[in-house]
Amino acid sequence: MDRYLVFGHPVRHSKSPFIHTLFARQTQQELEYGLAEPAVDEFAQALRTFFDQGGKGCNVTVPFKEQAFTLVDRLSPRAKRAGAVNTIKLTDDGVLLGDNTDGAGLVADLKSHGVTLADSRILLLGAGGAARGALAPLLAELPSELVIANRTYTKAQQLAAEFCDLGPVTAQAYEQLAGPFDLVINSTSASLQGELPPLAPALIHTDIAIYDMMYGTSDTAFISWAKQHGARQTMDGLGMLVEQAAEAFTVWRGIRPGTKQVLRELKRNLGVI
Repeated sequence: MDRYLVFGHPVRHSKSPFIHTLFARQTQQELEYGLAEPAVDEFAQALRTFFDQGGKGCNVTVPFKEQAFTLVDRLSPRAKRAGAVNTIKLTDDGVLLGDNTDGAGLVADLKSHGVTLADSRILLLGAGGAARGALAPLLAELPSELVIANRTYTKAQQLAAEFCDLGPVTAQAYEQLAGPFDLVINSTSASLQGELPPLAPALIHTDIAIYDMMYGTSDTAFISWAKQHGARQTMDGLGMLVEQAAEAFTVWRGIRPGTKQVLRELKRNLGVI
């Protein structure tokens, strides 16, 4: 039976085995999917051992995405742009192909919620790996403008300069932000600590769409804050998790699984419905 893993540290909380098991059942694919939590300095060896022992593919999560980028034989165009790999496939000719499905998962989830990206003004909070992975897929949807805001303004500037060939992307300091925005995406990990990015409440209005890449069994700190200031459409990153997994499954198996029922099952598993 074909074997797949998710590598991370920590990774025991991962819902990837749950998601991919449902995908396999739905598409009648025979595979098994497990967890691997090597020490931070042992990832490279663990990855080689997995594929030497017959592994077919894997997902890679924190803190190994940038390291995986350097360990594969070939990179997909979106992995090159993201500077990180979250999906690896062993091809039929024995090549380790590195891909990044995070941005595609984000865009798919936004569209599933009816969010219009074309001609929209988007504010992306954060300039780390999550933001980098999202930029090319977001710009491919032809927004009117994509503004990056980050606590360290120079990082936002560098990221905007790197992606400016793909579309109208600029950098602004938090205190310089001027609305209105149609969509705000929080790519920072602030919500994991219950913290908030320093966003002015005046930027929130009733017609804005709010997206937090983080998720939990209740509203994240950012979503709670946005609701308090009048946002009516708020979304967390649980759907993105399922959509990026579906994209990875497609890379591995050549068949696209459905996501709606799997997302419902995942919410039930987490106790959020």
